[in-house]
Amino acid sequence: MRKKLLTMLAMQDSMNTKVHPQWSEQNYEWYRAVWIECAELMDHQGYKWWKKQDPDLEQVQLEVIDIWHFGMSALFSNFDSATAIADAILSAWSTADNQQLSVHQATEDLATWCLMHKSFSAVHFWQLLLAVDLDFEQLYVAYMGKNVLNFFRQDNGYKDGSYIKEWAGKEDNQHLVDITAELDTEAESFRDDLYEALSTRYQQLTAQ
Repeated sequence: MRKKLLTMLAMQDSMNTKVHPQWSEQNYEWYRAVWIECAELMDHQGYKWWKKQDPDLEQVQLEVIDIWHFGMSALFSNFDSATAIADAILSAWSTADNQQLSVHQATEDLATWCLMHKSFSAVHFWQLLLAVDLDFEQLYVAYMGKNVLNFFRQDNGYKDGSYIKEWAGKEDNQHLVDITAELDTEAESFRDDLYEALSTRYQQLTAQ
């Protein structure tokens, strides 16, 4: 688990560096991105008692992966190294209460903590992970996939607005899930295989 945490932290650092070479010096409000993602998660889970809503678990889980991107980024401000962050996360998770909270409660707890402390809570994130029926291995695979998609977006005009997010009527996130299911996530070449598959599908579907 520690090795995979370090891998994810290194990947997040690389992604942030691609967006801004001196990203760690910019004092970005990562906590704000987290609670906004929490709100988007609520939309997919459903909270309107005055109308019929069915939770979309797949989209809820995708929002949790987005939260993890911003959460790891926030933790770089609190520690001197990725190793220290990984050790702090593992320590927090080892003592976390594994009580099964509702998705609503776990989401609100994390958002509240972020707003109060303007940082990120590994403990509250762990409780959210449990609430949406994700384990660490699923988090790792999903994060790897979304990180590759984020690189792909940047390489194809996401920052200047030329990137096409919807391919043949489906958002790229949905295509990511479909492609990941077809690949060997344990293969050393998984990241490269996924990027190539995304590129091929993007070219085919957006050219139509």
